[in-house]
Amino acid sequence: MTAATQSAQSRPALQSWKVTLPCTRIEAEALDGDIAAFALMERPPVLMTSEAAPDDDNAWQLDAYFEGKPSAAAIKLLRSMVPSAAGTKPLVEALPDEDWVTLSQQGLEAVTAGRFHVRNLASDPEQPGQVNILIAASRAFGTGQHETTAGCLTMLDRMRQVGMRFNNMADIGTGTGLLAFAAMNLWPRAHAIASDIDPVAVEISAENAATNGVPLGAGPGRLALVTAAGANHAAIIGRAPYDLLIANILAGPLIELAPSLCALVEDGGTILLAGLLDTQVDAVLAAYRAQGMRLAERTDRGDWPTLRLRKRPRIGWKRPKRLNPAARGEAPGFGSI
Repeated sequence: MTAATQSAQSRPALQSWKVTLPCTRIEAEALDGDIAAFALMERPPVLMTSEAAPDDDNAWQLDAYFEGKPSAAAIKLLRSMVPSAAGTKPLVEALPDEDWVTLSQQGLEAVTAGRFHVRNLASDPEQPGQVNILIAASRAFGTGQHETTAGCLTMLDRMRQVGMRFNNMADIGTGTGLLAFAAMNLWPRAHAIASDIDPVAVEISAENAATNGVPLGAGPGRLALVTAAGANHAAIIGRAPYDLLIANILAGPLIELAPSLCALVEDGGTILLAGLLDTQVDAVLAAYRAQGMRLAERTDRGDWPTLRLRKRPRIGWKRPKRLNPAARGEAPGFGSI
């Protein structure tokens, strides 16, 4: 997606709004990514660009979908992104009570990341020689369009290429289930569990699993789905320790969850982190290094890094065994990107 946003949270629904501005093709292409300033907002908008007139590079359109009425500062930021619209009054309108996330995601181009080809429309052709995954436009985010999701897909593919093997995997803040599906494709005999704070995201993940032939359940090669705030679920804790844990959320909850997530991972195990900006890497790494993790690899897609961490072995009385069942491991109000 062209939005820098997180999974819809368990919060009261707000009126949806749209801001429309004219732009040029060059400006539209510059917006083909994620806007760091919007990523820091509690409810970042979904940005969509389209041709207003065929074969006219100066006749394009920017539509920004907001959950709640956009502030003057947000509109000012939008205007700064399309200088050609200077002097043009933006069209700001409240939308009908519809599923604006689905509407804004419809028609997004397929994304190829590593061996994975992610389509959002069933009518889009599959890519020969690729692992084709269909994640339809839905009420939950994580369609592969976001740079952090694509970065995780690429990193997972690279990990498999260099011969890494995993037997027990967890995807915390799964969104649409995409990263869990990808990991299961790479390591099909592993146990796997995926969670999200939003029960709607968990429902969507189950639907997407059926669409993509991913079996649900508790055994090897099957995906368990649970609704949980961070690591706060008996099923997540009971399956620990994990040799691979994926957390594609945001910098704030990544830092808050560092102790509980690291406690879930076995010695020598891997944590894949994404959802943070490059300016937030030092703070996130400091939180995880304090829990015995080390940075093994980093890749960047625009302003969005993907971090692969490994847990240092510990000896003697400091050696971690399993997560304390009394540890809640919550990050209320946060879900996946």
